[in-house]
Amino acid sequence: MNNRFETFTLLITSISRSIRRIKTETMARYELKSPHVSCLYYLYKQPGMTAAELCEVCEEDKAAVSRSILFLEQKNYLIREISADKGGRIGAKHYRAPLTLTEEGRRIAGEIAVKVDRILETVGEGVSEEERAIMYTALERINRNLRGLCEEYGEDTASFE
Repeated sequence: MNNRFETFTLLITSISRSIRRIKTETMARYELKSPHVSCLYYLYKQPGMTAAELCEVCEEDKAAVSRSILFLEQKNYLIREISADKGGRIGAKHYRAPLTLTEEGRRIAGEIAVKVDRILETVGEGVSEEERAIMYTALERINRNLRGLCEEYGEDTASFE
């Protein structure tokens, strides 16, 4: 494999674009954006998650998840159980409050989950369980290695030389 870099980056970029395109086109019907879809999907699969937990599973930053939660609350797709501190302030506790889908949120998230499952079935055609397991193991290792490099070198890209 003389073209490892090109093959890897082109395939990952192409897959990422395809996923974004499917999310964007499919979710336009619901007037949702990709981060909203991820939040709904994961809350449907794991009810009662917190914003902090959503950040982790969606691999989004705190600000993006907070914006998504606010949007979904305004659309009446989810509610969060908020308890203010003794001074009546809502702070870090707000971020750790359990999130619950409303009836409408569960309906839409259920439709999204069905679409996601159908898409996964279609894109996985011709890939055996063994091949899938090997692929995920390799991707997890590559991801871990890349994150380690990012932590080691930080933003200083000259360090890669």
